[in-house]
Amino acid sequence: MSNRQIQLTTLPTGELTPDHFSLRTTDMPEPGEGQVLLRTILMSIDAANRSWMKGATYRDAVQAGDAMPTYAIGEVMHSNSPRLKKGDVVAAESVWADHTVCDARKALKLPDIRPLSNLLSVYGIAGKTAFHGLIGVGRPIAGETVLVSAAAGSVGGYVGQIAKAIGCRVVGIAGGAEKCDWVVETLGFDACVDYRDPGMFKALRAACPDGVDIYFDNVGGQVLETALFLMNERGRVVCCGAISQYDTADATGPRNLPGLVVVKRLRMEGFIVMDFADQDATALRALQTWVKSGDIKVFEDIVEGLENAPSALIGLLAGDNRGKRMVRVGPDPS
Repeated sequence: MSNRQIQLTTLPTGELTPDHFSLRTTDMPEPGEGQVLLRTILMSIDAANRSWMKGATYRDAVQAGDAMPTYAIGEVMHSNSPRLKKGDVVAAESVWADHTVCDARKALKLPDIRPLSNLLSVYGIAGKTAFHGLIGVGRPIAGETVLVSAAAGSVGGYVGQIAKAIGCRVVGIAGGAEKCDWVVETLGFDACVDYRDPGMFKALRAACPDGVDIYFDNVGGQVLETALFLMNERGRVVCCGAISQYDTADATGPRNLPGLVVVKRLRMEGFIVMDFADQDATALRALQTWVKSGDIKVFEDIVEGLENAPSALIGLLAGDNRGKRMVRVGPDPS
């Protein structure tokens, strides 16, 4: 039997394009001792995928010729381990492919929550990143002002809704008037500012009349630089990502560092969601409570077909998603 797989054929030096990828047919992988064969159901599409092509981060760099790495949900088709059996649904580090092999001890058996897509969005990497970053790093207090960039994205949308649920004033930053309206009217933010607006600083200052206590940064660059001017003393900057810097050869950083961090006595801290794995049960319990109460609305952006994974990532980097983007490779098991 054969297996489809998408590889990164050349490393991009600037903007990512479909020409950097190729869809190839390979032999069906065979699991060894202690391994399982997985049928891919859903693949997570994240801005971090692009950063992996620029060099080593919290994981090894992706090289030309590699199958594109991803985090995925899959069904066990064959198991050579007592840890898992055929039919189990798991989450695991994977690649863009119809079928993959992984060590059973590195696959997480998932709870019986439907639809399975929720286990990549609100109860998965997006929701947990939002919860751990805001609660664990930002440490919000009711009544504070929380500013969130990429507010219509997979993480930012949940950050804002969580902050509202615990009594904060929430202001978003998104691209375009239509997205900003959606963030306010649908997600329930108090205000949202278009980062493309030449008067963004004035608009943010008007939307945050009492300053900003927590800035949850998903984009870096000019937006981060602008947000720092609005921070209150002893404010917290949660560094989650820098999507504005991933798809360019001319990355830029804030020019007001470390000056404003010193003058305003800011705490600026980066994190990776895996840092808080021991608190995932707490995050899941809180997220389920907020979803049930209606405080969190779940929005997912599902692209159909393995072959469309490159365009799904390119579109994400351009900001054309609302909510968690993922690619459906196969159907949910019945």
